[in-house]
Amino acid sequence: MKPEHFIVQRPLALAKQLLLLFHGVGDNPVSMGEIGSYFAPLFPDALVVSIGGPSASGPAPGREWFSVQDVTEENRQQRIDAVMPTFISVVRYWQEHSGVDPSATALIGFSQGAIMVLEGIKAQPGLAARVIAFNGRFAQLPQTASTATTVHLIHGEEDPVIEARHAQAAEEALVRAGGDVTLDIVEDLGHAIDNRSMQLALDHLRYTVPKHYFDEALSGGKPKDDDIIELF
Repeated sequence: MKPEHFIVQRPLALAKQLLLLFHGVGDNPVSMGEIGSYFAPLFPDALVVSIGGPSASGPAPGREWFSVQDVTEENRQQRIDAVMPTFISVVRYWQEHSGVDPSATALIGFSQGAIMVLEGIKAQPGLAARVIAFNGRFAQLPQTASTATTVHLIHGEEDPVIEARHAQAAEEALVRAGGDVTLDIVEDLGHAIDNRSMQLALDHLRYTVPKHYFDEALSGGKPKDDDIIELF
């Protein structure tokens, strides 16, 4: 079953960038599309799509990627692995549909959606150039990482659902593995996205230079023109 989706923005010309959004448990793509509306004006050439989880979660129109009923540290990875082929195929579908390759794709998730985007780049390195993970975590910390993806972790300091220590552990693991990561802990914020979180996300997409740019410069290479980064 193909997950539901909500198109936040479709550019008039061919898309140069692709932004895919993934919601939390019990939410839906239309609601998460409100977050996408913050990104759309800054990336007018981007196709911005909010993706719904493939399974129902609570009263309609709530959706989820995997059940959190009786979820534990031991069985979370198994549940994610079971649905990961669907997640990856969804990302690939929209890349093919838009004509945008991974180097100009950003995956943006909140809560369970953030778990899926983090686990997605762990399962499929190079799936996207950018990840914005609001209040998320890895099911199991990665042992390897690729600088092809720049990961931005944004987390509420007072999150009671997914504690901020999970974001801190994710940053440490990615650094150890040689990955490209930033971490912002937002003071006095719980399990939510507020204006401060949004501004951090927007600033990272617009101004943070991916580590692989420096690697390419040292090797005599040149960054691709269609990367998601914009410098002013």
